[in-house]
Amino acid sequence: MRFLIVALFPLVALPASASTLYKCTDESGVVLYTNQKTAKKTCTVLSQSPGPAPPAGSAGAPRQRASATPTPADFPRVSGNEQKSRDTDRRAILDKELATESQSAEKARKALQEAGNQPADKLQALRDTLALHERNVESLKKELGTLR
Repeated sequence: MRFLIVALFPLVALPASASTLYKCTDESGVVLYTNQKTAKKTCTVLSQSPGPAPPAGSAGAPRQRASATPTPADFPRVSGNEQKSRDTDRRAILDKELATESQSAEKARKALQEAGNQPADKLQALRDTLALHERNVESLKKELGTLR
């Protein structure tokens, strides 16, 4: 494992302008990946690019969007109306879950208040239950906030 980390470290340290990547092996068989060819090692070219690209935002750099993977032709399509129906169903399900979790949180809050002088472990269990329901409520609110 140590050898792997040492061998891969030069890959992490490569500058963005490196245009050639070499795989070098020394006399003892140790492999090194680098952007600099060394005389004492047997090196082979792994990849070579035409040269460094101009920095983003510079005058010579064209602004392009990252190329997305095209959708396969046989990928199932959903009509706009079908998607709206699914979105409506999803919102209804999330609203119902939010109402249920809110009720459960309120019950847990009430149970904790009524616990009084219970043993510490029972009180902690009630606090944990309340915290779980409160986290669920927050997560559901966040999820509902991301819907269109």
